[in-house]
Amino acid sequence: MSIDWAKAEEKPDKKQAIEGRFLLDLRAKVNDLEKQLSENKTELSATQTQLKGTQESLNGTTKELESTKSNLNSAKSELDSTKKTLAQTRSDLESKNQTVQKLSSELNAVKADLEAISNVMNELETNLESKEQELDASNSKVSQLQSELANAQSDGSSTHEQVNSLASEVQNLNIKLNNVQQQNEELTNQVSELNNLLLQKDNQIQELAENLGQKDKLIQAQTVHLEEVETELTELKPPEIGGGGFIGEERVTCPMCGAVGGNIKQIEDKSKVLSYVGHIPMYAKKHVCKKCGYEF
Repeated sequence: MSIDWAKAEEKPDKKQAIEGRFLLDLRAKVNDLEKQLSENKTELSATQTQLKGTQESLNGTTKELESTKSNLNSAKSELDSTKKTLAQTRSDLESKNQTVQKLSSELNAVKADLEAISNVMNELETNLESKEQELDASNSKVSQLQSELANAQSDGSSTHEQVNSLASEVQNLNIKLNNVQQQNEELTNQVSELNNLLLQKDNQIQELAENLGQKDKLIQAQTVHLEEVETELTELKPPEIGGGGFIGEERVTCPMCGAVGGNIKQIEDKSKVLSYVGHIPMYAKKHVCKKCGYEF
């Protein structure tokens, strides 16, 4: 006899006669249901554990993504700052180049003035030598005339007119001699002034040469700094983002354990200072493996 479920629902307190096979079937079904329920609970627990792990992994990935975005924003800010510094450095370098060109022009002008002064000095020295020769000739002629005058006065053989003529000629020669001496003094003064001017020009040339050397050194230093800033700008350039995420980081491989991609992070190397932006040091970069902790 099977179980009358309608009667049991109508009169749940009333007993029914049931065959043993139905009870055995019922027990088997209950056991199967309990077993299935236990398996479902186990599977549900495993699913919940897996879901929890997936959620934690997702949270970690989200935090890593936020950290990556923050690092990217920081790198962009540093990149903008470095670009500004690079632009300022280039502007300073152009200004220094213009200053060097100006100093070179001034140096060429001073050299031209020096050459002109040298030509004038050569001409004055030639004139001075000519005047000295004329002075020597005049002194010789005066001496000769004075000797003739003395001889004429001592012999008494010459007439009074000859004596007067010789005296007049000696007086004229003395006047010419005085004029030549004055011209010689003027030429000497001019030569002295030109020598002083030449010395001033030499000092100016030396100062310009020193300034030019300092500007060259400054330009070399600015060029080295510009190369360092460009190198730093290349290092601070953020990785390119394509369809597959950060393709630049995925190419970096740990030489110790072979980890790639998200297992490799980039940090600042405090032991290597590339340059300074104001008072802020700009450090080099290095990679750290998240799996084995190796730095490279």
